[in-house]
Amino acid sequence: MAANNVQQTKNIAGLGGWLILVAISIVFVPFKIAFDTALLYSEILTEGYWDLLTTPDTEYYHVLWKPIFLGEIGFNLMLLTLWLWVAFLFFNKKRQFPKWYIGALLATFVLIILDALAVKLVLPDVPIFDADTGKEVLRTLVSCVIWIPYMLVSKRVKATFIY
Repeated sequence: MAANNVQQTKNIAGLGGWLILVAISIVFVPFKIAFDTALLYSEILTEGYWDLLTTPDTEYYHVLWKPIFLGEIGFNLMLLTLWLWVAFLFFNKKRQFPKWYIGALLATFVLIILDALAVKLVLPDVPIFDADTGKEVLRTLVSCVIWIPYMLVSKRVKATFIY
């Protein structure tokens, strides 16, 4: 009986099944974070928005714009580092991977919400979730709802991340 359990564990261990989708997302997410951050801030810096929004005595100045922008950059760099760490754990089949993956999903979700709330402080008349932010919140929430339970109960996850 024990030999049969060992054989079953060997059969499901590895980067197969639903873990392939996890692998794709783990590879994709750091690129998305880097691309989105670079695109947004290259526009803010090159088009003059930074000066317009962060310089006192300009029409669109608000004391919170600079901390929000710097906070976004800092949090995105932390998220990028976190997701690269998660990728390292995943591809090296480290035992800590499921916990770090769950943490990265939750951190991403919370930071999207916090960023939207911070912008709402500056722009109270604008809806808290524009189309892009709403999509990101929904996408991340769906990822949490699907992948957190999977990481906690999957036999393949338990059999794969053992080092």
